[in-house]
Amino acid sequence: MVIEIILEFAGLILALVLICLAGLAFRRRLLQRGGGTFDSSLRLHKQPNGKGWSLGVARYAGDTVEWFPVFSYGLRPRRSFSRNDLIVQARRDPGANEALGLYAGHVVVECEQAGRTIELAMAEDALTGFLVWLEAAPPGRRHAPL
Repeated sequence: MVIEIILEFAGLILALVLICLAGLAFRRRLLQRGGGTFDSSLRLHKQPNGKGWSLGVARYAGDTVEWFPVFSYGLRPRRSFSRNDLIVQARRDPGANEALGLYAGHVVVECEQAGRTIELAMAEDALTGFLVWLEAAPPGRRHAPL
């Protein structure tokens, strides 16, 4: 009797975990449906030992890049970055401690937005697309190419 209750509870927990994972996968498919998405990590404040990174998915939406955290069910972006006030300052390889919290093979791009430094990490091909997207801005916008 007790074993049956434990097995039913374990089955219920397993079903709940599977539903949660399926929900995350479905959300990711919804975000990617329109195209223009890439895996990207975000760090708004530098922290010691390479901490502070959040895994996510970024999506181009007109003149903005929308950033969505991976482990969330929300369909609204957590952060949006307008290309009109986003300036790329530097590009670097992640430090040893940082690489543990990022997607494999990503590079770090240090940007400035409204006087504040943000860091994005993305794959080399995504970085190429990101820089092209920034360069495609209307004339007169300030930009510091890498």
